[in-house]
Amino acid sequence: MASSPEIIAVNQAEPPFYWGLDVGGTGIKIGLVDQVGQTLAFEKIPTRESEGADSAVERIGDVVDAIKARLGSNGQIAAAGQIAAAGLGAPGPMDLPTGYLVAPPQLPSWWNYPIRDRVAERLQLPVSFLNDGNAAAYGEFWLGSGRDDSSMVLLTLGTGVGGGIIVDGELVNGVNSFGSECGHIVIDPSPTAQLCVWGGGRGQLEAYASASGVVQRTRQRLTEGADSSLSGLLGGENTELTAKRVYEAALKGDELALKIIDETAYWLGIGITTLVHTLDPGSIVLGGAMNFGGVDCAIGQRFLAGIALEFKNRTFDNVFAGTTIKFANLGADAGYLGVAGFARHEHTTKQPAI
Repeated sequence: MASSPEIIAVNQAEPPFYWGLDVGGTGIKIGLVDQVGQTLAFEKIPTRESEGADSAVERIGDVVDAIKARLGSNGQIAAAGQIAAAGLGAPGPMDLPTGYLVAPPQLPSWWNYPIRDRVAERLQLPVSFLNDGNAAAYGEFWLGSGRDDSSMVLLTLGTGVGGGIIVDGELVNGVNSFGSECGHIVIDPSPTAQLCVWGGGRGQLEAYASASGVVQRTRQRLTEGADSSLSGLLGGENTELTAKRVYEAALKGDELALKIIDETAYWLGIGITTLVHTLDPGSIVLGGAMNFGGVDCAIGQRFLAGIALEFKNRTFDNVFAGTTIKFANLGADAGYLGVAGFARHEHTTKQPAI
């Protein structure tokens, strides 16, 4: 996965163009994307959450203005005619119809903020608004691992488990703007099931298949006396014990690390079975930072095979044969590409005013 997007020259691009704005807890990605998904410009700025949302919107606008000025020199782009719309992705909970961020835990200073309309006012463009999970899903659907699929489910494996669902080319956003939150499906109904990282949601997929869930289960086994090369990291506040460290130990053959990864595949297999039996999308895509090396690594291949085996054991033969489970391939670019693509979709399919 590329660490930064490939930038093309403006004379190679196909207008109209779309801004993709991907807001996260620590950083904001800003990309200008053409009609076929090529990136003309890209910048990343710090979120600076404590400075508030108005400050961030203004800084986004400053970057947009600077990019337009740079690309507009020598008549390369005519901003008014060639930049059609913007897409905005942000973490939830949110109210998509009103364009409000409601209570995103990563952005406590931004609660109950009309982010869509403030961005639209600053950029003087129509803005399409999405949850960050659905944004990444649309990116993979348009340009990534799901580009040959008509329907797909994306699971993003990171600190938590995000999700995005596309059915016949359309995103599932839900009545309460909570559609596609796949990390919150229940996979363990027992009263002693693990809790999600955000402090609730007992027994949900996120509690078992996220990086925080991996750390929690590893820490518990080490505390119980499991023999592992990871034992030396179990001190103080356990800040050095991470899912990446578990992966690195697995690469060296650490039995506990391998067991934890296999268990994570088991829980994901259960969750994926539920999603497939509900939606039958034909395609499951795994994104996020926690891919245990991905498709090019033996541990990543083992992880994917374990998921597929559990799914096979719990589903029907024809459903298993008709469903692919694969890693995402856009990496961290999926969000800004996805919202740009969704803005393109809305711009090209909206009904003209009468």
